[in-house]
Amino acid sequence: MSEIEFRTTQVDLSGLMTVLGDHLYSTPTVALRELVQNAHDAITRRRMESEAVFDPRILVRADRDRGTLSILDNGAGLTRDEVIAFLATVGAGYTRTLRQKTASDDLIGYFGLGFLSAFVVSERIEVRTTSYQSPHEGWLYRSRDGERYSLEPCEPGPVGSVVELTLKERFRPLLEGDELRALLERYCALLSLPVFLGQDPVAVNAVAPPWRDESLAGTALTAARKAFAARFERRFEPLCVMAIEPTAECDVRGLLWVQDARTYGTSDNRNLAVFVRGMLLDDDARELLPSWAGFVGGVIESSTLTPTASREDLQRDDRWKAAHAHIVRALIEGLAKVASSEPESWRRVLLRHNEALLGCALCDERLMDLLANELTVPTSEGDLTARVVFRRGDSKAYVSLGTRGGFEEMLFRALKTPIAAGTRYGVLPFLRAYAERKGGAVVELGTEEGNRHVFKSAPLPADERAWLESLLLRPGQRLVAARFAPEDLPLVLVPDRDAELKARIESDEADKRIGAAALKLARIYTKTLDGSVQADLYVNVDSPAIRALVAGRDRGAAACEPAARLLRSLVALMAGWNEGSGKVDLQSALSDFTQTACALLR
Repeated sequence: MSEIEFRTTQVDLSGLMTVLGDHLYSTPTVALRELVQNAHDAITRRRMESEAVFDPRILVRADRDRGTLSILDNGAGLTRDEVIAFLATVGAGYTRTLRQKTASDDLIGYFGLGFLSAFVVSERIEVRTTSYQSPHEGWLYRSRDGERYSLEPCEPGPVGSVVELTLKERFRPLLEGDELRALLERYCALLSLPVFLGQDPVAVNAVAPPWRDESLAGTALTAARKAFAARFERRFEPLCVMAIEPTAECDVRGLLWVQDARTYGTSDNRNLAVFVRGMLLDDDARELLPSWAGFVGGVIESSTLTPTASREDLQRDDRWKAAHAHIVRALIEGLAKVASSEPESWRRVLLRHNEALLGCALCDERLMDLLANELTVPTSEGDLTARVVFRRGDSKAYVSLGTRGGFEEMLFRALKTPIAAGTRYGVLPFLRAYAERKGGAVVELGTEEGNRHVFKSAPLPADERAWLESLLLRPGQRLVAARFAPEDLPLVLVPDRDAELKARIESDEADKRIGAAALKLARIYTKTLDGSVQADLYVNVDSPAIRALVAGRDRGAAACEPAARLLRSLVALMAGWNEGSGKVDLQSALSDFTQTACALLR
């Protein structure tokens, strides 16, 4: 029997460094964030472990001539052994050990990988450090790739560390203009320690977030919130700002705002900046916002959310789920507060985001409570609230499922009743939800059930039906005897939506527009339709014109043909030729109408 061998796994350090350094982070500028974070934790460590009194500060310097970027701190510094154990060991970090000892939320680092990011942007890295434990010693660390390094004594400096990066050529634009300042202002906006750039005596994070400033109140607090929100909303102006307050269940706090830019149902301009323990972790954590909030931005901070190894995203754990629920609740309550206390801002919210809010109301009962009587839907009489639509429809909301200009709009214009555009985003389901909540019924015109609400079936003797069919019908049409208002409207041509669908599905162009799987399913449905009836011609038996036409049977078809031609032309003109209703030909209808009118006048 062979002996079992126990061996140590070999690590290709070069390959590991490439993977961790080049592929762990989404953008090279993360190196700046990670090094400032390390400086912050070094200062926090010195405060915890030393009784020395000092003025904590982090300084970032750019030397354009030398192509170097330096990060200086007066934190704990490192001894020789700590340089080897922590700075030069991938995955090891003193911060994690210190957090386990103290359970402190003031420390930012976690994985011991942040220093790797510096090698992504640098040709060479030098670290000069003097530990508070041995202030008479200084150490100089040098490395080009993180695989090999040199360590030697140097003149001790003030307690703390100086990390100097000699940037690769392609990253040297970071040292130019205002880019470095903009990055620091964003990354460090919520950092509790001051961060200075160059010789500027004012810290880049000198302005505290408004939720930390207890001196603010009233209009000053509102103005401070809007100004802070404007720093993080890159594309739009914040229209109104809402606070997120921490609770016993969730420590997330910050701001949400509605963007001052018109949106549509499918717009998604969500953006959310997430700070964990004061440092920007995710610049676009939109998934923490509800999917319906395509017009919302925000900035939040937390000490409990768990970062991924790259510290550019959050782990989707129970804390993440709790934060998501907390943010949704704060957004809904914030919108309700704006509606009650900021009427001008609320009007602008409704004006810019009405269509998107129709969908929002369907996603959450609390939003439906807030928005049911506020939102408008497009109708044949203009944009109207649901309450007005149901009131003018005698507790019914009539909804067209076709394009504008069809029989529905013509019919209800005659009745002075608004008809909602059911093909527009969110309109039909919103009206259904409103009817369930407030009472009433939704009538979907163009469907068999909806047409029964409008056109009441009426008996018609067989001989009269045959007579009218011979005078009025065109190929693809079916005559339906009915009673409907107004009586002066003799005929209405209603397209068969299923037949229209069958015709579109069977056309060659459908293969180009519709995916193969969807097309196959649609054809299974339309296969059962013969498509012979393209439209129903509803004949109003109460109409004087129809009664006169029936009474004219004794005079014969020739005598009644001019009147019949006028009625057919009227139907064609009112049906909406763009609907495809029974293949209405506008030019032919106008010609028939003109010729018949001229003949009667002669």
